[in-house]
Amino acid sequence: MPTRPHGTGALAALFAGAMMLAAIPAAAADCPNRGDLDDIFCDSDGDLVADTPTDPGQLRDPSTIVFAYTPVEDPAVYANIFSPFLDYLRECTGRNVVYFNVQSNAAQIEAMRSGRLHVGGFSTGPTGFAVNLAGAVPFAVKGDAEDWQGYNLIMIVRADSAFETLPDLKGARVAHVSPSSNSGNLAPRALFPDEGLTPDVDYEPLFSGKHDQSIMGVNSGDYDAAAVASDVFERMARRGQIDADDFRVIYRSERFPTSSFAYDSRLKPELRDTILACFMDYRYTEDMQREFDGADRFYPVTYQEHWEVVRRVADASGTPFNRTTWERQ
Repeated sequence: MPTRPHGTGALAALFAGAMMLAAIPAAAADCPNRGDLDDIFCDSDGDLVADTPTDPGQLRDPSTIVFAYTPVEDPAVYANIFSPFLDYLRECTGRNVVYFNVQSNAAQIEAMRSGRLHVGGFSTGPTGFAVNLAGAVPFAVKGDAEDWQGYNLIMIVRADSAFETLPDLKGARVAHVSPSSNSGNLAPRALFPDEGLTPDVDYEPLFSGKHDQSIMGVNSGDYDAAAVASDVFERMARRGQIDADDFRVIYRSERFPTSSFAYDSRLKPELRDTILACFMDYRYTEDMQREFDGADRFYPVTYQEHWEVVRRVADASGTPFNRTTWERQ
């Protein structure tokens, strides 16, 4: 039977230690509003994300821009997918740009907080922690000229299983992804009880670590069911990693935003504005469009508006995006 991996908790503990060592700027004491942001950040305008520092000594102006994409699946796949975009970003910004392979959400968030990551794509759930703990400012999701791209929480079972509804899974082996995952943990905790299935009461969640590992675990019979993101499931089917006909979807939620693209709030404003303009002017390659369900561009969003449903799910599940929740993981 699958067991819960210890890597996420260990990384969270290391991250918590790094936060304890971080010096709190003198200006933090004068912050008129912080909300859920960590102590080294301020939100004086109330838009729920960290302000750009007013002290020039706190601004970051790196000669090499570091970019990372969420480690939802094989990081090497995304390094190749984003390669043409990074070439474009080098030309557009006039600076060197490198791809940073991150192995976990915790490592990605810690990298931005420490200043080693300047812009990147964060998974839906971890975006909230990146905002509050690392000073990330989400500005885009994948989309097209008409709309932003979303996904659903789905509960999958094998096609040959006897499970037909969520309540049928009481006592079953159900995979969640990781504590910070929206579709893989937070949304199930908030949404499933109204459907007659309560995590930690009707079943003990088994953390797989990644969406693809949950899906493959159902396919192999290690899990009876798994709560995963619909876009990951659909990408794996398109790639031929799974046969969608081997599964059944017994639950589908409302739409959530896909992974956010966010910059470090401490970037020098001139560099930040250049990066934002470069992102918004770019059009995806054919490979990127195939990989990202037909999306062809970065669609502008705000954390305050587009992540409202995600924050609502996190609060309803008792896991708001703050340091206390992070350190419990």
